[in-house]
Amino acid sequence: MSAEPAPASAAPEPVSGPEPPTGGGEPAEHRALVLTGFGGYDKVKVQARRCADPRPGEVSVSVRACGLNFADLMARQGLYDRLPPPPVCPGMECAGTVRALGDGVRDRQVGDKVMVLARSGLWQEVVNVPASHTFPMPEGMSFEEAAALLVNYITAYMILFDFGNLRPNQSVLIHMAAGGVGTAAIQLCKTVENVTIFGTASASKHDSLKESGVAHPIDYRTMDYAEEVRKISPRGVDIVLDPLGGSDTSKAFNLLKPMGKVITYGVANLLTGQKKNLMAMAKTWWNQFSITALQLLSQNKAVCGYHLGYMDEEVELLTSVVTKLVNLYSQGKIKPKIDSVWPFDQVAEAMKQMQEKKNVGKVILVPEVPKEESKKAEN
Repeated sequence: MSAEPAPASAAPEPVSGPEPPTGGGEPAEHRALVLTGFGGYDKVKVQARRCADPRPGEVSVSVRACGLNFADLMARQGLYDRLPPPPVCPGMECAGTVRALGDGVRDRQVGDKVMVLARSGLWQEVVNVPASHTFPMPEGMSFEEAAALLVNYITAYMILFDFGNLRPNQSVLIHMAAGGVGTAAIQLCKTVENVTIFGTASASKHDSLKESGVAHPIDYRTMDYAEEVRKISPRGVDIVLDPLGGSDTSKAFNLLKPMGKVITYGVANLLTGQKKNLMAMAKTWWNQFSITALQLLSQNKAVCGYHLGYMDEEVELLTSVVTKLVNLYSQGKIKPKIDSVWPFDQVAEAMKQMQEKKNVGKVILVPEVPKEESKKAEN
């Protein structure tokens, strides 16, 4: 990890935040990461914000760790429609400790360690969120692991089991297999007997993928992954997880066995550099897979679309999935893999790590430099 601070390390800039709570003093300032406009890494800056008291039904959380997701990279470029317009605080998941309760909150206590899921706004030292968007952390889980669990594992779980109906002796193709969702999907596949996993990733990550349970790692940069899958499994695969979009969705559909399913859950092909690339957008949308219901009849295949960002009202459904994931964690069957941990000041470096696909596992943001690292720096 680079010890050199990212451009975001400039002195915090004040930005208007929530109104001070009535009947109390001025709320304390805290640090937040703010997207100031669409564009490159330098558009996310550390700024000072004020946090009001939690409203009825909300809890206030002292944040210890935040998850960085592909959707956050797309949001920075103006490609993610679930983010309010800038200036805005990004961040869909975090973990921390409950510091205050709003009126009517009965199922959380001050001091509870929780994971938080939201549409945006969580890359801050203090956040106020509906209590229903928080989930108790299981025993023994670190804040970094908790910040790595919700988005990636909910996505992977619902894709594989709710849409994919994964069963013993089936085969799965996982793109970006060393990333956050990919790592989660591999671990979840291993909870089902005799599932054969194909995973695309750059060659440097193949040893790590094999150790984690990928039977057939494929270097998408030097090989045609569809051809490689066909060499090993001429009939194709049962499930394809497609975060790429464009022409890759067509490839995925053509790789399916009868009764197979492709679940598309992202358009990573849009990201080609720091800033929005109009050529990449045009190419991706031009090549976007399209099929009619009548055409599906003769194919005996399914196409599903998944977007966690549009699930924020499905509280009961998400809670049931998180309960299953917490049980799997407690049984030792899943464990978030942390690639690297970056302080808010180095958010540009963290985003670069992920956008250049250098990460194996989850990239985590923390408000301050981890204590062990600050000690090393002093020695």
